[in-house]
Amino acid sequence: MKWTGRFEGYHAAAFRKDLISGLIVGIIAIPLGMAFAIAAGVKPEYGIYTTIVAGICISLFGGSKFQIGGPTGAFIPILFAIVMEYGYENLLLAGFLAGIILVLMGLFKLGALIKFIPRPVTIGFTAGIAVIIFSGQIANFLGLSGIEKHENFLPNMKEIVMHLTTTNLYSVITAVVCLAVILLTPKFLPKVPGSLVGLVVSTIVATVFFKGEVATIGSSFGAIPSTLPHFHFPDLTWDRIGNLIRPAFIIAMLGGIESLLSAVVADGMTGSRHNSNRELIGQGVANMVTPLFGGIPATGAIARTATNIKNGAVSPLSGIIHGIVVLLVLILFAAYASEIPLASMAPILMLVAWNMSELKEFAHILKTKTSDSVVLLLTFLLTVFTNLTTAVEVGLILAVLLFVKRMSDELLVSKVLPDPTAKHEKLKAHMVTEGHDCPQIGIYTIEGPLFFGAANMFEKSIMDTIHLRPKVLLLRMGKVPFMDTTGESNLSSFVKHFEKFGGIILVSGIQSQPLDVLKRTGLYTLIGTEHFFGHTGEALNFALLQLDLNKCLGCKHFAFRECAALSNKESQKEVITSLKPDPART
Repeated sequence: MKWTGRFEGYHAAAFRKDLISGLIVGIIAIPLGMAFAIAAGVKPEYGIYTTIVAGICISLFGGSKFQIGGPTGAFIPILFAIVMEYGYENLLLAGFLAGIILVLMGLFKLGALIKFIPRPVTIGFTAGIAVIIFSGQIANFLGLSGIEKHENFLPNMKEIVMHLTTTNLYSVITAVVCLAVILLTPKFLPKVPGSLVGLVVSTIVATVFFKGEVATIGSSFGAIPSTLPHFHFPDLTWDRIGNLIRPAFIIAMLGGIESLLSAVVADGMTGSRHNSNRELIGQGVANMVTPLFGGIPATGAIARTATNIKNGAVSPLSGIIHGIVVLLVLILFAAYASEIPLASMAPILMLVAWNMSELKEFAHILKTKTSDSVVLLLTFLLTVFTNLTTAVEVGLILAVLLFVKRMSDELLVSKVLPDPTAKHEKLKAHMVTEGHDCPQIGIYTIEGPLFFGAANMFEKSIMDTIHLRPKVLLLRMGKVPFMDTTGESNLSSFVKHFEKFGGIILVSGIQSQPLDVLKRTGLYTLIGTEHFFGHTGEALNFALLQLDLNKCLGCKHFAFRECAALSNKESQKEVITSLKPDPART
């Protein structure tokens, strides 16, 4: 029997692959879940609950066949800040509100918009998060005592420096053993999760050789319960919602970005295509359900998703199995987890931080020495030294402003005249000089987007034309790909001023989007439908018919051949359409 949808083509033989991949990913997720929870300032079991509930919900309701969801390193700084300022209970409510926001984003089909967040911003705050995670584990790695945790980076570094004298040699040995095992396991046992082996080996070493000398999960947080907590709905009040809506929005945005990035990675590895809006809905449902069981906010985990695919996952069932595996481990082995040293968790998180830092991409963007480098560096520094919320907001605003500046610089407005030496007498800007111009026709070539960032420059560039009082103004708009209402407003203002003095506006080669804007605003009708032409040649033929022929005769600015033909009583149209620039007289 074959299933449809995300289980399309599924059959009994595929179950074995999903079972194996789900088992492996579930084992990997256990130490990570506890480590992320501890780093976020909450009890380790909350990370386990999140792995179970969110992992199953994301696989059931998400838009990617291979996505593995759960607590991730990206959330650590923002969750820790919320716990420090609002407490654990309010963190649950913030996660619940973030889930609602994600569901709404999916329902309103905003999944594609998140992809437009500039790469320098995402790399910047991701690298900043990596620094915070790594530095936050120094105290556990060294076994420092008397450390007071702070929300900001610099006070935490100060605490570490002040307490270096309390370094615990046993903790350092435990951490080094764990780190060495993690690094060596892939070389000798490539299919075995290094983090799990490192955790087990270092725990055994600490228990056998110096029991009681190293801080453990049990001594720091108490015993881990072997069951899920009871269902508990958060107390919703307007005051609490008002206080938590901003952090909830940040959780939702960060969760959306991380989950969609993970889904894109999965697509690249498998050749499949995820549904971004359904993925947001799935993430939202997971974050609404998880807090009801004491879990912290969750999102798609890139490393675990990649591991899931590499181990042969076929369908979302592998993600569901991964959650069930973690649940079974919680029920059967929770008592043993209490003996895990905090020093064993430190190198696991440090390696997570190193892997998520994207150092190569960070260095690559910096080397470009462009505005993207500025956005990257500022977002990174603000993430480390202030907070993630400020970093993302400032990074996005700066990226938008710099983009607008770049786009405004792309707009070129140049006055042109035919160049008789060029093939087909193409219109060139260098033909316009102080002593060589046409007083009756002003021809302008406009290149680039005509939008709010460049509209004022466009108006200034051709405003002097009004004072010259030409009879006809031809705007060549074939290279204007986009126009917004601000650009249209400035153009409309200029058209009204020009026509006030009896001038005629002609437009040639206009593209569909700007033309649609002009039609919607009525400027198309104001200019005159008969004044729009597909090609510049057609517009010039029309323009020549509007000229005062007496002014053309003997004009020292722009002389024409065949002017003598006027004395022969030929039709005005035939004469003017035959006029061409005379290089000998210009």
